[in-house]
Amino acid sequence: MDRERLTNAIKLTKMFFDRSTSKLEEADSAFVPKEGMFTAAQQVAHVAQTIDWFMGGAFSETGMDMDFAKHTAKTNACTSLTKARAWHEKSNSALLKKLAELSEEEWNKPIAGPVMGGFPRTSIVGGIEEHTSHHRGALAVYQRLIGKVPEMPYA
Repeated sequence: MDRERLTNAIKLTKMFFDRSTSKLEEADSAFVPKEGMFTAAQQVAHVAQTIDWFMGGAFSETGMDMDFAKHTAKTNACTSLTKARAWHEKSNSALLKKLAELSEEEWNKPIAGPVMGGFPRTSIVGGIEEHTSHHRGALAVYQRLIGKVPEMPYA
């Protein structure tokens, strides 16, 4: 396990997400391109929730919680970008803390269940990177649809 690489991956993923979504303001919270899709606030909340989901599942004896109706209800309840961003900050901080505190042995134990089952717990970092990148791209489109130009994530 390369703790420094994993920590840097999470820090960079968050930095890229924050930078590329920075043009979204609280007034944009309820923007949705089409009925039935996540609002801007719900997109950010979903990214935060998924970090929690990966962490919870990686350390559960049964694996990832597959009750997506429950997860969606919680995400749909988020109507504020400010609150969604605070949740995202809290989720990232909790993950970084766990990366720093737990032993390499704990992080190398296999994940249970059908999602990433058998892979080491460290594998969630890659899942979080990919998932966050996907929603970062979606939110770039949201910004363009409301007449804003998203910041370049890597600049």
